[in-house]
Amino acid sequence: QVEVVESGGASVQAGGSLTLSCTASRSTKNTNPGMAWFRQAPGKEREGVAGIGRLGTTRYADSVKGRFTVNKDNAKNTLTLQMSNLKFEDAGMYFCAVGGEIWPNYILDHRVYGYWGQGTQVTVSS
Repeated sequence: QVEVVESGGASVQAGGSLTLSCTASRSTKNTNPGMAWFRQAPGKEREGVAGIGRLGTTRYADSVKGRFTVNKDNAKNTLTLQMSNLKFEDAGMYFCAVGGEIWPNYILDHRVYGYWGQGTQVTVSS
Protein backbone atom coordinates (compact mmCIF):
# COMPACT_ATOMS: atom_id res chain seq x y z
CA GLN A 1 0.00 0.00 0.00
CA VAL A 2 1.26 3.47 -0.86
CA GLU A 3 0.49 6.26 1.55
CA VAL A 4 0.07 9.69 0.03
CA VAL A 5 0.28 12.77 2.24
CA GLU A 6 -0.34 16.36 1.20
CA SER A 7 0.65 19.50 3.05
CA GLY A 8 0.82 23.22 2.58
CA GLY A 9 -2.81 24.18 2.36
CA ALA A 10 -3.66 27.53 3.90
CA SER A 11 -5.83 30.59 3.66
CA VAL A 12 -4.36 33.24 1.37
CA GLN A 13 -5.53 36.47 -0.12
CA ALA A 14 -6.46 36.71 -3.75
CA GLY A 15 -3.37 37.45 -5.78
CA GLY A 16 -1.16 35.67 -3.28
CA SER A 17 1.00 32.59 -3.60
CA LEU A 18 1.11 29.18 -2.00
CA THR A 19 3.06 25.95 -2.43
CA LEU A 20 1.58 22.54 -1.84
CA SER A 21 3.65 19.43 -1.26
CA CYS A 22 2.87 15.76 -1.65
CA THR A 23 4.89 12.76 -0.56
CA ALA A 24 4.29 9.15 -1.44
CA SER A 25 5.50 6.80 1.29
CA ARG A 26 7.22 4.44 -1.09
CA SER A 27 7.46 3.76 -4.75
CA THR A 28 4.70 1.98 -6.52
CA LYS A 29 5.66 -0.93 -8.72
CA ASN A 30 6.51 1.68 -11.28
CA THR A 31 9.86 3.31 -10.55
CA ASN A 32 8.68 6.60 -11.99
CA PRO A 33 5.00 6.88 -11.13
CA GLY A 34 2.81 9.54 -12.54
CA MET A 35 1.61 12.04 -9.95
CA ALA A 36 -0.90 14.81 -10.15
CA TRP A 37 -2.90 17.37 -8.22
CA PHE A 38 -6.65 17.46 -8.30
CA ARG A 39 -9.01 19.82 -6.54
CA GLN A 40 -12.61 19.87 -5.54
CA ALA A 41 -14.70 22.80 -4.44
CA PRO A 42 -17.98 22.40 -2.56
CA GLY A 43 -20.74 21.40 -4.92
CA LYS A 44 -18.38 20.89 -7.81
CA GLU A 45 -16.78 17.90 -9.41
CA ARG A 46 -13.19 16.99 -8.85
CA GLU A 47 -10.94 18.45 -11.53
CA GLY A 48 -7.39 17.85 -12.57
CA VAL A 49 -5.11 20.78 -11.89
CA ALA A 50 -1.58 19.76 -12.84
CA GLY A 51 0.50 16.65 -13.04
CA ILE A 52 3.55 14.87 -14.36
CA GLY A 53 3.38 11.66 -16.31
CA ARG A 54 5.49 9.47 -18.52
CA LEU A 55 8.92 10.83 -19.41
CA GLY A 56 8.30 13.85 -17.25
CA THR A 57 5.51 15.25 -19.38
CA THR A 58 3.53 17.93 -17.58
CA ARG A 59 -0.08 18.86 -18.02
CA TYR A 60 -2.01 21.80 -16.64
CA ALA A 61 -5.64 22.69 -16.56
CA ASP A 62 -6.29 25.68 -18.79
CA SER A 63 -7.48 27.69 -15.81
CA VAL A 64 -4.09 27.50 -14.07
CA LYS A 65 -1.66 27.73 -16.97
CA GLY A 66 0.86 30.46 -16.42
CA ARG A 67 0.06 30.67 -12.71
CA PHE A 68 0.79 27.18 -11.35
CA THR A 69 3.97 25.13 -11.67
CA VAL A 70 4.23 21.45 -10.86
CA ASN A 71 7.50 19.72 -10.07
CA LYS A 72 8.39 16.14 -9.20
CA ASP A 73 11.35 14.70 -7.38
CA ASN A 74 11.60 11.10 -8.50
CA ALA A 75 14.18 10.16 -5.90
CA LYS A 76 11.99 11.36 -3.05
CA ASN A 77 8.60 10.54 -4.59
CA THR A 78 7.44 14.08 -3.97
CA LEU A 79 5.30 16.40 -6.00
CA THR A 80 4.99 20.12 -5.42
CA LEU A 81 2.55 22.64 -6.77
CA GLN A 82 3.62 26.26 -6.77
CA MET A 83 0.58 28.48 -7.09
CA SER A 84 0.73 32.19 -7.76
CA ASN A 85 -1.77 34.93 -8.48
CA LEU A 86 -4.40 32.88 -6.71
CA LYS A 87 -8.01 33.53 -7.62
CA PHE A 88 -11.20 32.88 -5.70
CA GLU A 89 -11.97 30.01 -8.03
CA ASP A 90 -8.75 28.27 -7.01
CA ALA A 91 -10.16 27.57 -3.57
CA GLY A 92 -10.96 24.00 -2.65
CA MET A 93 -9.61 20.78 -1.30
CA TYR A 94 -6.48 19.78 -3.14
CA PHE A 95 -5.68 16.12 -3.50
CA CYS A 96 -2.50 14.44 -4.60
CA ALA A 97 -2.76 11.28 -6.65
CA VAL A 98 -0.18 8.64 -7.53
CA GLY A 99 -0.45 6.18 -10.35
CA GLY A 100 1.61 4.01 -12.64
CA GLU A 101 3.15 4.97 -15.93
CA ILE A 102 0.73 7.58 -17.14
CA TRP A 103 0.57 8.75 -20.71
CA PRO A 104 0.24 12.48 -21.34
CA ASN A 105 -3.39 12.40 -22.40
CA TYR A 106 -4.38 10.84 -19.10
CA ILE A 107 -2.37 12.90 -16.62
CA LEU A 108 -5.42 14.90 -15.53
CA ASP A 109 -7.79 11.93 -15.64
CA HIS A 110 -8.56 10.85 -12.08
CA ARG A 111 -9.52 7.34 -13.22
CA VAL A 112 -5.91 6.30 -13.85
CA TYR A 113 -4.68 7.00 -10.34
CA GLY A 114 -4.79 4.31 -7.72
CA TYR A 115 -3.52 6.10 -4.65
CA TRP A 116 -4.89 9.29 -3.14
CA GLY A 117 -4.12 11.48 -0.20
CA GLN A 118 -6.63 12.92 2.24
CA GLY A 119 -6.34 16.41 0.81
CA THR A 120 -5.19 19.81 1.96
CA GLN A 121 -7.47 22.83 2.05
CA VAL A 122 -6.81 26.01 0.10
CA THR A 123 -8.90 29.05 0.89
CA VAL A 124 -8.71 32.27 -1.09
CA SER A 125 -10.04 35.41 0.52
CA SER A 126 -10.40 39.03 -0.46
